[in-house]
Amino acid sequence: MIDAPLPFGAVRPGERTIEPPRTADAQLWFLGRIRTPWAEPRDCPKRGDPEAGPECRIELAPRWAPLLEGVAERERLLVLYWMHLARRDLATQRRRGESPVRGTFALRSPMRPNPIAASEVSLVRIEATTLFVRGLDCVDGTPVIDLKPA
Repeated sequence: MIDAPLPFGAVRPGERTIEPPRTADAQLWFLGRIRTPWAEPRDCPKRGDPEAGPECRIELAPRWAPLLEGVAERERLLVLYWMHLARRDLATQRRRGESPVRGTFALRSPMRPNPIAASEVSLVRIEATTLFVRGLDCVDGTPVIDLKPA
C-alpha cells in the first residue's frame, strides 16, 4: 500500500526525531546557488541524469572565479550542496510506500543532521562564473558548498 503524499519534511508514522546540537562545530561558506527547473523538493528527480537530464546552472559568486582555473578541462564534476529545505532532526525514517523504519544513515534521504548532498554532473560549458551542467537533482536556489573533479 502506498501512503498519501505528505508535505516535504513532515514526520511519517513510526519516524523519530532527535534534539540537534545547539552550537556548530565548523563553519562553511556558500559559494553560490544552483538554478534548476524544480521549485519544490517533490518535483526533483530521485537522482540526476548526467547524460539526459535538463541543463542546469551553478552560479558562483565572482570572488570564486580563480578557483575555476582548469575546471573547463573536466568532463565530470562532483557538486556538493546544502539541502537548505531539509529537516535536520530525523533519527529514523521510512521511505514513502515502505513500512520498515531505518536510521537516517541507512538512507539517501535529504533529511539528515548535516543536509549535504552530492551529485556527479556532466560539465556542458562555463561562462564567467556560471557552470552549465547536467545531472543535478535539487530545488532551484540550493546553495553550493564545493565542486570537485569526479
